[in-house]
Amino acid sequence: MKLSMPRYDQAPVLVVGDVMLDRYWHGGTSRISPEAPVPVVKVEQIEDRPGGAANVALNIAALGAPALLVGVTGRDEAAHSLTDSLHAAGVQAHFQRIDDQPTIVKLRVMSRHQQLLRMDFEEPFHTDAEALAADVEALLDGVKVLVLSDYGKGALQNHQALVQLARAKGIPVLADPKGKDFSIYRGASLITPNLSEFEAIVGHCADEAELVSRGAKLMLELELGALLVTRGEHGMTLLRPDHGPLHLPARAREVFDVTGAGDTVISTLAASLAAGEELPQAVALANLAAGIVVGKLGTAAISAPELRRAVQREQGSERGVVSLEQLLVVIEDARAHGEKIVFTNGCFDILHAGHVTYLEQARAQGDRLVLAVNDDASVSRLKGPGRPINAVDRRMAVLAGLGAVDWVVSFAEDTPENLLRAIKPDVLVKGGDYGIEGVVGADIVRAYGGEVRVLGLVANSSTTAIVEKIRSK
Repeated sequence: MKLSMPRYDQAPVLVVGDVMLDRYWHGGTSRISPEAPVPVVKVEQIEDRPGGAANVALNIAALGAPALLVGVTGRDEAAHSLTDSLHAAGVQAHFQRIDDQPTIVKLRVMSRHQQLLRMDFEEPFHTDAEALAADVEALLDGVKVLVLSDYGKGALQNHQALVQLARAKGIPVLADPKGKDFSIYRGASLITPNLSEFEAIVGHCADEAELVSRGAKLMLELELGALLVTRGEHGMTLLRPDHGPLHLPARAREVFDVTGAGDTVISTLAASLAAGEELPQAVALANLAAGIVVGKLGTAAISAPELRRAVQREQGSERGVVSLEQLLVVIEDARAHGEKIVFTNGCFDILHAGHVTYLEQARAQGDRLVLAVNDDASVSRLKGPGRPINAVDRRMAVLAGLGAVDWVVSFAEDTPENLLRAIKPDVLVKGGDYGIEGVVGADIVRAYGGEVRVLGLVANSSTTAIVEKIRSK
């Protein structure tokens, strides 16, 4: 399956559901309490993170998508902390504030990256369902996806009213369900239960065939557009009417903490669908995102650069031979990480020691080296009949194997000027005995503030000389 990074900045998503504050007390432990056989934690840091539906909205915003949030809080310090965190992240939060009820807080006591204790401060909210539905209706215009983030804490009282409001406007509805009655999500475009939540509804599934069969029956009963069952270490299964099941393996390299993984899945799904991705591709992106977030401690959001790098690894464009489209994506990501891009070009027909030394020197001018290679037709025009000796795909494969080279791309013109305009490298490097003004494309690079550098050539190293020597024998 081919994946690409969606344009999340054009994908507004509205999240409605149970917001909460995830609070962490961090500290060291060096002794056991004399009062009871428990460790004493000396609290040194207090950290607040948006949780529940607020974490879903935060994940959407972290991907670069416009995120709107409707939920319920109390009028207390926790609500202020939650609001401040969300606003700082760019989330438009609209809260129904209820007097004399606490904002839901999940307090975790942490020591050396281990959770020692969790304390929940919560009471089910007595939500004004009609007022909440009115808030949602007022925000739906311009939104491309509605997410119901249901933790069963009372914010969502009338699920069907929200589903019908969105469907009337042609807006897909995604629901992260809770409880033992999924009929409240009837008509949703997609629901995303985990395996235990799914089996609580349909019964134990002995194998994948039974999971698929019971899932198909559930979709028919509830008039669902699709069903995504998240299965922990077994990955995900996407079911759609009139389509075969799509099983995706878990992508986590190391599982550190599964807190909030479901939030990451539905947020990435929603943002990707809002950005125009087809459902299988959106699910695959959500699967990659989940593999990243379970490697983090506690409730966490993944950023667009993190997901982009995962997509690059998936498509094999993290380094090596790439198309121009892939190159522009990986360069954008490298720049997001503060890396300096170096560019050089040439024919590189027969690789020799001079080439290797030159490319190592070029790579030392920055953090990433882009090597642009003339295609066969342009080499023939530049070098004459009988050249190149090696076809462009073979030249690129050999160059991609060098440790100094990050990405190799080909071009058909006699000069790389069009590539330079598209890539805008920080440094243009060329080897030779001429001045900077003689470097093709130097004026382009210097015009936008880039640097141009000329490196010396290694003596007695020449492709032309090697070719002539072979021919003479």
